[in-house]
Amino acid sequence: MSNNESSKSNKQGKPEGKPAGKYPVNMTETAFPMRGDLAKREPQWVKEWQSKKLYQRIRQASAGRPKFILHDGPPYANGEIHLGHAVNKILKDMIVKARNMAGFDAQYVPGWDCHGMPIEIQIEKKYGKNLPVAEVQAKARAYANEQIELQKKDFIRLGVLGEWDNPYKTMNFSNEADELRALGTILEKGYVYRGLKPVNWCFDCGSALAEAEVEYQDKRDPAIDVGFPFAEHDKIAKAFGLSKLPTDKGYVVIWTTTPWTIPSNQALNVHPEFDYALVQTERNGKPTLLILANDLVESCLQRFGLEGKIIATAKGEALSLIAFHHPLATADKPMLANSSNASANSFCVSVTGTPA
Repeated sequence: MSNNESSKSNKQGKPEGKPAGKYPVNMTETAFPMRGDLAKREPQWVKEWQSKKLYQRIRQASAGRPKFILHDGPPYANGEIHLGHAVNKILKDMIVKARNMAGFDAQYVPGWDCHGMPIEIQIEKKYGKNLPVAEVQAKARAYANEQIELQKKDFIRLGVLGEWDNPYKTMNFSNEADELRALGTILEKGYVYRGLKPVNWCFDCGSALAEAEVEYQDKRDPAIDVGFPFAEHDKIAKAFGLSKLPTDKGYVVIWTTTPWTIPSNQALNVHPEFDYALVQTERNGKPTLLILANDLVESCLQRFGLEGKIIATAKGEALSLIAFHHPLATADKPMLANSSNASANSFCVSVTGTPA
């Protein structure tokens, strides 16, 4: 509004506003409040979005577009949400809304993980231990549903749009049935086999523990080098391209940070593609042969306080299945060419193989 217009309006008897400034600015008049006051306004907006079914209307408006579906990696149905939950859900909501504005039918499918020890522990705290299995399952299912409703309310309050009326739950009977069907298909195709794997066990809960549930106390243990005496001299000579070994006394040397595993050692490992050296040296005045990783010969001899020279080299594959005497047991142990279990970038010459 110009100064002339302002003076005219005053002459017409309208209430006089602020005095005209020296540099008048044309400002639009809006109903926007001066203060954001989000603590009061946000709940109203969220309530309006839910009552108007905004998410469903967006789905209808986006029908026929290329689909973008964010199937949520589920939070655990236990306890109130925390800052980590908020960051996770808000970032995902930003991605979904951005993809929707980019021309996709962007859908967000929330869900919850309803199985595991945390829920069972809560049931034990509330009702005691040694309840019948069926009763534990019923109480755990009810508890999980309560937690889901509490968390869902908070996620909606964050302004996250999604399939909140139809989330997936791992405890839904249809999901559990599908899991069994999928496992049956995997079994039919022969992908399941019986093997050995260490399983952490909780003596208090009487159940297995996930890796993330195990905390380790820091402990300093000695790293040691151990010599496994030669047992099959002719095979070793052949592996290194020699007609005969210059001496019968020799060792393949392993390095380990878990010396307590040596008594149960079942095999030695070498990398099939690494080079290994047959080193001639003297120990206690007697000629001795050592099998070491070729790249580590100098550092190993220095650590052992020995001098020596390489007389032959061979790939780890050539040493496969050659037996060596165990330093503590009577049975000989074979050498295994195993790329996943052997390393030559540390002090390791060949590593011990112990049973799981």
